[in-house]
Amino acid sequence: MKNLTTGHPLKLIFFFALPLMFGNFLQQLYIMVDTMIVGRFVGVDALASIGGADWINWAILGLLMGFTQGFSIRVSNCLGANDEKGMEKSIAMSYLSCFVIAILVIIFSQIIIEPLLKLLNTPSHTIQGSITYLRIMSGGALIVIFYNCFSSILRAIGDSRTPLIAMLIAACLNVILDLLFVCIFHQGIAGAAIATLISQLFAATFCYFKIRKELPFKIKKESFQIDQKLIYQLIKLGLPLAFQNLIIAFGGIVLQSVVNGFGFLFIAGYTATNKLYGILEVVAISFGYAITTFVSQNYGAKKYQRMKSGVFQANILSVFISIVIMIVILFFGKKVLLLFISTTPKQTQIVLKYAYDYLFTMAVCLPVLYILYSYRSALQGMENTIIPMVSGIVELITRVSAALILPHYMGVYGIYLAEVLAWTAAAIMLYIFYYKDLHQLDKGVM
Repeated sequence: MKNLTTGHPLKLIFFFALPLMFGNFLQQLYIMVDTMIVGRFVGVDALASIGGADWINWAILGLLMGFTQGFSIRVSNCLGANDEKGMEKSIAMSYLSCFVIAILVIIFSQIIIEPLLKLLNTPSHTIQGSITYLRIMSGGALIVIFYNCFSSILRAIGDSRTPLIAMLIAACLNVILDLLFVCIFHQGIAGAAIATLISQLFAATFCYFKIRKELPFKIKKESFQIDQKLIYQLIKLGLPLAFQNLIIAFGGIVLQSVVNGFGFLFIAGYTATNKLYGILEVVAISFGYAITTFVSQNYGAKKYQRMKSGVFQANILSVFISIVIMIVILFFGKKVLLLFISTTPKQTQIVLKYAYDYLFTMAVCLPVLYILYSYRSALQGMENTIIPMVSGIVELITRVSAALILPHYMGVYGIYLAEVLAWTAAAIMLYIFYYKDLHQLDKGVM
């Protein structure tokens, strides 16, 4: 375990975030490998099938991740307050809650996947591939939620190194299994999905045993006796984050329905950029996790001035890094995008233009995304998960409105702008409420 309530704030946050950056980079790398292998060895239709499933898949993943992030805030607060008994009980109730949530997600998602894809006007020649991919990925919800639960708990207790090692294991295994299932066994989209789940299962197992080793106590059987009050507290923290991710995903799903109307070549270009987008936000996500853990521990220890200073310093550094990433992407983006595309020369040029124009728009606005993550994460660490959820609603309204209106005047560029306008609206709101909460802390209201 690592205590973040003493020491230089920026140094602690940076070195805590560093393994997370590598881990998140590896995660995005194996997502990209999935896409590259499918696009190269199965074809552009298969790439479009995965693209058509992207936002629904993110909705399921975001729901599961939201709950586990919320649960880990409670664990981190207990660590900051030196409450071992509270930590033990919180971890046990988190495990029980994760199991129930995953079972409900599996049942519900299997029912709605096909009707939802039809509702979104998914092209007829790609819909079956999208259904296959989503049925397999959602069917593995138990693996996904427990992997994220174990990783979140490790981060909450100050260990960002183990999730990195777990992700390295998953990334290497995923590449091997992708090549095996897709290229040798010719399982196509299904093979790529199965490879991802098996990789995450190994990573989850590794994280679980690491938690058992690192905790200064053993989680006893009696800790698993249902504590309704604690479960309520955990759900109160996790549900707004899960709902926030669902709201953002819903906006993406509406956006996907608009994208589907532009044909499969545009879908393929849009998908290629979205896969690369994961690399763009790696540092933002990593600093976000680090800021949440830092703020949460210091909030539990009531070290509010230290918390404020750490967030400010981390925000400056993350924006600087976002500008560096933006410059690199603008110079090398086209070369990377070509790795995803395999079709006729004429179609390749069309898909590449769509993909790069979208990538350029997002790269230029990258600092806004990083500011959004910083303030959202800080509020979450202060146990304010409601405002981040409301910011998700603001993102939804902005993204959907822009996606439905702007393409009538700007064509595909309206879709590109919908994303960055959503970031901007949410970032402004989070900035205002973060400083409002700090002011209340200074007055002793919170």
